[in-house]
Amino acid sequence: MIAVIARVEPLTTTRRLSGPFDYALPAEPVRVGSIVRVPFGRQALDGVVVGLADASELAPERLVAPSGVREDDLPADLVGLALWMADEYCSTPARALSLVLPPRGRPRTELWARRTGAPLEGERLSDRQRALLASLPAPARGDLPSLRRLEARGLVAVEPRARRRAPRTDAAPQPPVELTAEQAVAVAAVERGGSHLLHGVTGSGKTEVYLRAAAAALDRGEGVIVLVPEIALTPQTVGRFQARFGDTVALLHSALGEGERYDEWRRLRTGEARIAVGPRSAVFAPVADLGLVVVDEEHDASYKHEGDPRYDARTVAAERVRRARRAARGGADPVGSDPIEDDPVGNDAVGNGPAAGGARLLVGSATPRPETWQAMAHLRLPSRVDSRPLPPVRVLDMRGARHPLHPETRRALASTGKAIVLLNRRGWSNFLSCRSCGKTWECPHCEVALVLHRAERAIACHHCGHRERVPERCDACGSLAVARHGAGTERIEHELREGLDVPVFRLDADTASAKDAVPELLARFRAAPAGLLLGTQMVAKGHDFPDVTLGVVLDADSTLRFPDFRAEERTFALIAQLAGRAGRGPRGGRVLVQTNAPDAAAIAAAARHDADGFLAGELERRRALGYPPFADLIRVVCSAEAAAPARVAAGAVGAAVDGLARTEVLGPAPLFRLRGRERFQVVVKTTERAAAVRATGAAVEAAARDRVHREVAFSVDVDPQ
Repeated sequence: MIAVIARVEPLTTTRRLSGPFDYALPAEPVRVGSIVRVPFGRQALDGVVVGLADASELAPERLVAPSGVREDDLPADLVGLALWMADEYCSTPARALSLVLPPRGRPRTELWARRTGAPLEGERLSDRQRALLASLPAPARGDLPSLRRLEARGLVAVEPRARRRAPRTDAAPQPPVELTAEQAVAVAAVERGGSHLLHGVTGSGKTEVYLRAAAAALDRGEGVIVLVPEIALTPQTVGRFQARFGDTVALLHSALGEGERYDEWRRLRTGEARIAVGPRSAVFAPVADLGLVVVDEEHDASYKHEGDPRYDARTVAAERVRRARRAARGGADPVGSDPIEDDPVGNDAVGNGPAAGGARLLVGSATPRPETWQAMAHLRLPSRVDSRPLPPVRVLDMRGARHPLHPETRRALASTGKAIVLLNRRGWSNFLSCRSCGKTWECPHCEVALVLHRAERAIACHHCGHRERVPERCDACGSLAVARHGAGTERIEHELREGLDVPVFRLDADTASAKDAVPELLARFRAAPAGLLLGTQMVAKGHDFPDVTLGVVLDADSTLRFPDFRAEERTFALIAQLAGRAGRGPRGGRVLVQTNAPDAAAIAAAARHDADGFLAGELERRRALGYPPFADLIRVVCSAEAAAPARVAAGAVGAAVDGLARTEVLGPAPLFRLRGRERFQVVVKTTERAAAVRATGAAVEAAARDRVHREVAFSVDVDPQ
């Protein structure tokens, strides 16, 4: 086939556009993955070439060529992955392709000098010139005039060379590590191929297994992607990869500067770097010959993207591995959304054994999700690498308590050197109310209570950001009796500072907003001889502080009160992960859990460090109720300034899907108002995932194109978290 047509997906956000569109080939060569500038109606848009063809339905004279071709392009496999995502998550090709685009930027260059190889015999050179020649190759900085004179004599070449804008890291050399017997078994299993869940208790050495698997992939000439929940909260993992593999590791995350992000992406695209490390968006790293994808702390909710398309990086990682296996076997990796016939986790139909060879998928956690536990073959690391026991956990009954800190918690915090305190709620108080008339202060744009932030003298909405001054009296009845209810991290910090003579380091969304705030705070806590690290769920993520001897969880049952079938899972994971931060050093440690529900199954299992027992019970409960992994969920939210249009649109989507085999449609049901918009949702519950995703996507697309619903915005979430 001689291609004369470029099929282009314009990068526009509207759902009412259905591409791709045909364009004539430009004078510059293009291929699948080229990024082009195309005329589109009365405007010019960027677009991605998703296919080449030898003919078009349009007459040749009606075809126009792109006006420009960008230097950086996409690998064809990422184009195919994006088009698959568009279908899998009921989004549009343009929105999915926007996630995999190269970062904007250009190389930064500096002048370098090198010897040309011309003989020096007979040349009259000063001692300084001879020393300068001996130092080459080197950047031509302060010596540029001298180098130019040598260049004129044919002895030196001065040329521009790309200069990497390297991200700052905390990588430090580490001595060789000898594998435990369990680690050696896990490494050997990964080497045989397939997909595995590495279930290891906190401190069991999961990272070393990742490092050995990555080294084996590099030895095979393959590339590696390593996903971590949040770069700033997992510095040890990132540092260990860079210490082990040096400049072959590239970091990809949103906190990098524009130039740093471009250089790291470019190093991966050219093959200069072979390992990509980063949070969920690193799953789109342009790594060629992909041989291994690692998902560290796979239970973490941050792997779910909240923008459109609402992809799950864990699912996308599995799809990339599937496609890499297919390509390695010589099969065509389709540039499109056609499913690849391959088991999602690389095992046979009943999960009895790994697929031989090909790309590997390795996900690790001390508290794996029930979906992962059910789907993947298990590798176990049941003990800490130094054989130290997991810390004992004591559950403290807070029923009837008037103070947020139990007396035993106060005594323990006063007598320990270093501790981590978890309260998964920021601010000072949960809400304010008038004792006289009962008014509660709510956000004018969202139907939620405003949270008191005393240090800022404000009450704030944690959804839309609305802020008001703290009221001195009730504006409804004039009463001065304004009551504060509940406690957040800000209040607990105040009480700890007042009652204890130790530094308190608070880590939550209010203190972590500035660039580098998190790593700097964690570094100060690590260096301090004593102190308390207090915060929200951030303090339970992947930290390794050997001198922490006490872990405390406050209000441990707060997540159980959420109307969410994953509430038990999240409660167990939060407590177990925090417990894993204590007792890693020679002094050992212990954990205190304050709760109003001491008999709750999730809390009791976490106190026993019993992940197996909890997961068995949780899977039994979900099987009975028909929740994931025994069914799939799709959530459609319709929003508008008025309630009626949102309700009608949600009803139209639900009616279009209703009647599908082995599928139940729940709703429309109202949700609380958010950012000034009324919302209604429909939830599709199915055991026919592919058919339900197609039907839901078609229903939303039809509703979005219907002018009756022109006031309505649609949001689709496949596998809502």
